[in-house]
Amino acid sequence: MLKIIGAKGNIQSIDSFLKKIEGFAKENNLTVQAFNADLIYGKNHLISSVEHATRSIVQKTNTTNSLGKEILLYASGGRQLKIAIPKMGVKQGKANIAFVFYGDKISDQIIKNLLEKLSLAKDNKVLEGSINTLKKYGISNNELESVTKDKYGDLILEKIAMVDIIK
Repeated sequence: MLKIIGAKGNIQSIDSFLKKIEGFAKENNLTVQAFNADLIYGKNHLISSVEHATRSIVQKTNTTNSLGKEILLYASGGRQLKIAIPKMGVKQGKANIAFVFYGDKISDQIIKNLLEKLSLAKDNKVLEGSINTLKKYGISNNELESVTKDKYGDLILEKIAMVDIIK
């Protein structure tokens, strides 16, 4: 089962934030991955990342040792954690955050519990993305001009698909 949500809040310490997520994921037997939502262009961006990451693990072509990190790599459109983490990782301070929850038993209550633990407010609007999101992600003006506005999300999906080719 896969759930994707957006949230807003203030991250005091990245290390503490990530440790809470890691502990929560282990307690609930889930994969939980957090992203800087300012670089996410819609839920399809993350759905495609999860699909590619799970397939890479099944086919044993994964680059990392965890599903969460593999999802992060695909979401970034790259194959190096040292680039993906600064690009797609959560930032300290006031933040828009996207979460991927992946596992057998994901409920609204489990998600609510994590958001409370992290002092975050659910806000799926942070997942919508904009032209600024695409530019921050690294989509060029030439790429934007090559498609109609309703196809902007496809530019991200293309970057995700290219990860398999650049392995």
